[in-house]
Amino acid sequence: MPSMTTSKVRRWDQHGREHVVRVEKSGIQRQLRCGTCDWRRNAQFLPWLKAEEHLVQAHQATVDPAAGEG
Repeated sequence: MPSMTTSKVRRWDQHGREHVVRVEKSGIQRQLRCGTCDWRRNAQFLPWLKAEEHLVQAHQATVDPAAGEG
């Protein structure tokens, strides 16, 4: 049985609210799960891009917390 790993895509909306989509990986399959609206989707390819698209379209969450680092 393959082990499961989880990562997150985090964005903030214009009101300062955080929205998170968790990307759970098991083997080659990944499941996306939004903590705000409980949206779920399976994705084998480009899961982080699909997570970002959901955050923008569903929650207008476009502020990337990692963009200011570095």
